Amino acid sequence: MTTNALDDAPLSRFHKKLALFASGGPFLDGYVLSIIGVAMVQISDQWDLTSSEQGLIGASSLIGILLGAFAGGWLTDRFGRQALFTIDLVAIIACSVAQFFVQDVVWLIVLRLLIGMAVGADYPIATSLLAEFAPRKYRGPMLGAFVTMWFVGAAAAYVIGEILAQTGDDGWRWMLASAALPATMIVLARLGTPESPRWLAGKGRIDEANAALAKVFGTGVTVADLPDESKEDLDVTVLLRAGYGKRMAFVAIFWTCSVIPLFAVYAFAPAILEALNLEGDMAHYGSALITVMFLVGCVIAVLVVNRMGRRPMLIHSFLWSGVALLLLGIFPGASTTVILALFATYAILIGGTQIMQWVYPNELFPTEVRGSAVGLASSLSRIGAAIGTYLVPLSLTGLGIGITMLIAAVITLFGAVISYMWAPETRGLSLSECSSLDTQKAAAHAV
Repeated sequence: MTTNALDDAPLSRFHKKLALFASGGPFLDGYVLSIIGVAMVQISDQWDLTSSEQGLIGASSLIGILLGAFAGGWLTDRFGRQALFTIDLVAIIACSVAQFFVQDVVWLIVLRLLIGMAVGADYPIATSLLAEFAPRKYRGPMLGAFVTMWFVGAAAAYVIGEILAQTGDDGWRWMLASAALPATMIVLARLGTPESPRWLAGKGRIDEANAALAKVFGTGVTVADLPDESKEDLDVTVLLRAGYGKRMAFVAIFWTCSVIPLFAVYAFAPAILEALNLEGDMAHYGSALITVMFLVGCVIAVLVVNRMGRRPMLIHSFLWSGVALLLLGIFPGASTTVILALFATYAILIGGTQIMQWVYPNELFPTEVRGSAVGLASSLSRIGAAIGTYLVPLSLTGLGIGITMLIAAVITLFGAVISYMWAPETRGLSLSECSSLDTQKAAAHAV
């Protein structure tokens, strides 16, 4: 196992602050995607929206995230992490404020699309920067903790949305504009973050890389202390042809298998629970319970990912959460207690796959294309999630709840098979060892 200044640095105040500030992206993702649901009640009444218009307003941010994730990844690999680390959130602030003054559906859709693009762009930018500074011992938990902030943002949106709904007819305008406040706080916190020395060194900007290292680790650490990485000006298509195509396929497939059932369950939990004979308040309480269990599952996964290892966590998370969905499909008429217990079991156990969505993509690709790889994988997974979410109500109506849960189980268990076949173990490896095509060989020598 090789050692170097970045991968073996002790966890410092800088690392903790960077992890907190970088997690602002998923917080805003959860916030902007959830606040529109609360605001839509007033918007629909005031503008007399059709179902199609409501759907377009709700989906516009998701479409924006799909586009922004890939664009942000390409931009951060080309122009660096540090500058874009703040620019993308400035766009969220501007578009959020503009929503307050919007007067028609088209402009609201456009602004929601742009906000989604900025949120999507932040994922590869922030995770690349964090991965390239994080010590190997803490890299998995720090990257995995990203997803927990999504649920924190969503919870904050529901609370603030309910409060602002009481302010009158313009409550929805304040709701949508309110995202500017946390975005501004995150931008201010991110100011002064140094550029990734790995990215600078890869671009041949040695003096700047040394300055960034000195700022974080002291004057005794220089580029000479970093592991050797390719200094070529590569792009993602070259890397895929060079042998990384299988890794991209693995990341895209396991990510998609993870989010299709989860997005469907999260978005349609009340309808699914009602189809399973949990009606009225019980369906709403059950939905709230499932949301809390999703968060609990992610937190548990963050705490044990280093002890358990990346590969075992991914396989077991898919396997046992898939079994829970399988039992729901086989016994859709079970008692209320059993149904809620199985849903809670799924929500907790799927947490392992959720945190690995941010760990594996950042570990398995070289610095030159890390952002592009994360962005591409995120975009591809959103396509599957959008399709799956669209098909859920059709499946509930046409096939019934039992078959719908069985389909979700098959998708989840297929993720377990792919993970068993292709998932590498990267625990304990330096970032350069993780991104090497000889990862398995390096892992065999890791202590």
